[in-house]
Amino acid sequence: MLNKININHNPNEHDLERMGVYNWPIWQKEESEFPWIYDEKETCYFIEGDVVVTPENGEPVEMGEGDLVTFPAGMKCTWKINKKVRKHYTLGEL
Repeated sequence: MLNKININHNPNEHDLERMGVYNWPIWQKEESEFPWIYDEKETCYFIEGDVVVTPENGEPVEMGEGDLVTFPAGMKCTWKINKKVRKHYTLGEL
């Protein structure tokens, strides 16, 4: 499904280390709202923040600190950052 956001609210620390999450680059942004299109699959791990992502023609999805999230390639959405975000991220397949 094109607009399916996958969230693991309590990822296993061993799995995070195995995936190399802590070696991924960090993206951060202050409170804001903006449209976004995922050109490729993105997997990210929120270090801090409180966000609501609303896929085009979809329901809002809440995410934030401690969540491991995968966004599918081709998804159009709107990001609403309620509390400053810092996240590790990687693009493409793992």
